[in-house]
Amino acid sequence: MTFVLDGHNDLPWALRELSGGDPAAEPDVAAGDRRLHTDLPRLRAGRVGAQFWSVYVPGELGHDEAVTAVLDQVDRVRRLLAAHPDALAFADTADTADDVDAVVGSGRVASLMGAEGGHCIADSLAVLRVLRGLGVRYLTLTHNLNNNWADSATDTPRHDGLSPFGREVVAEMNRIGMIVDLSHVAPSTMHQALAVSTRPVLFTHSGARAVTDHPRNVPADVLEALPGNGGVVMATFVPRFVSAAVTGWDTRLREAMVAAGVDHRDLGARDRFVATWDGPPAPRATLADVVAHVEHLREAAGIDHVGIGGDFDGTSELPDELSDVSTYPRLLDALADRGWSADDLAKLAHRNALRVLRDADA
Repeated sequence: MTFVLDGHNDLPWALRELSGGDPAAEPDVAAGDRRLHTDLPRLRAGRVGAQFWSVYVPGELGHDEAVTAVLDQVDRVRRLLAAHPDALAFADTADTADDVDAVVGSGRVASLMGAEGGHCIADSLAVLRVLRGLGVRYLTLTHNLNNNWADSATDTPRHDGLSPFGREVVAEMNRIGMIVDLSHVAPSTMHQALAVSTRPVLFTHSGARAVTDHPRNVPADVLEALPGNGGVVMATFVPRFVSAAVTGWDTRLREAMVAAGVDHRDLGARDRFVATWDGPPAPRATLADVVAHVEHLREAAGIDHVGIGGDFDGTSELPDELSDVSTYPRLLDALADRGWSADDLAKLAHRNALRVLRDADA
């Protein structure tokens, strides 16, 4: 069966925000909540068999706050799984990829965790190891801001990629079986991490920069180098990353926010600013925009190096026809209509990401 293994879903942070941090006030994902892009019925409808739940924390937090927040996020995922054992199951033994297959076979969603933002380890390899012990399978080296050892794609460079300690972080991640996630990082960081890493990397929610010229997307020379590492780019659905029209509109928004003294990289501040901004309405991204990225990724890196990472519940806007997690079959059907074989679709949907997991487990 062609199930989807999605690389990045921000449901845990959305639950935190909508509940004000009160577990008793969190939305009911079993019944469904239209404030969310994700719930159990829509996961089933979308043929999602496995999901990396993001344990994201904002880059603006200091070290102590960031560690506390990421542990809170891990706890939130574990409570979510414990509350719905008939629908969700943790996949994290020594053979995680086999766990995924077993959980999917049981009719549940295999659940994994990925920490978004390397600042959450507080410059400590010990914290990194503790997170891995708690079941966190990847670390996104940065979020929207640089940290003390890696440059972000959306900040002023400080390290020319990775600092010496940043290279130690990558080496330790390889040793303990934690996957290096290069979404959000600067091209220099991408190249240095690929040079250092002895294991395949993931870009858990990125697009192709040749299709949409946004700094969050992967440049052509990185895609060319990716097969040598064995890694996978998991195509995102975020409109300003996949649509040139939306990117142009977002540039105007950023200029207006800078003029008003508001940081465009702060996602909450961005949404609040848009609500009162007197600029033009945002254009709509489409399913066809996402298809264009997926097809370019296949052409540039090869069919063995592309996957899906929608970033649901991590963005306030989504493309037409891809409004929530129930819509993955629309993307797969659109690619099938364009001549993708069943084998190619299975590689995109889950096999390539499972291979990276198996290599990390090894």
